[in-house]
Amino acid sequence: MAAVEVIQEQEFFEVEERPYLRLVSIENQPRPLRTGQSIAQRRAARARMVQHRRRTLIAFALVGGLALLAMPGHAFGGTTSTGLPTDLANSSVLSSGMDYVVHPGDTVNSIARMINPVSTSLARTALIHELGSSVVVAGEHVLIP
Repeated sequence: MAAVEVIQEQEFFEVEERPYLRLVSIENQPRPLRTGQSIAQRRAARARMVQHRRRTLIAFALVGGLALLAMPGHAFGGTTSTGLPTDLANSSVLSSGMDYVVHPGDTVNSIARMINPVSTSLARTALIHELGSSVVVAGEHVLIP
């Protein structure tokens, strides 16, 4: 498609008195405002990206959960029946459920110190409750509470 534009020029010197004609061409189709992928393609790519992010988040959550389950109990603040944290109970001489044979010179307090070196009063109370007495005799078998 073409258009003609008529421009009349007025000059001081009159050479010709004919109008000036100029040919103006117009493109057949207007240029698109946006180039690249179509809207449907962009939406599909975004849906794939969101699905990938969800799968990644679920994978991280599962790995984190397994890591928490693999941790030992003392990582969560676990304690024994004598009030000793489990990490200290594992490093102490006596632990819960052991059978201890009383040696000459042992007292309830010395056995309680071997059970729970941090807080002997809790271990002493549990030991007295287990024995039913505050006296121990050499050679006696004591089940550590």
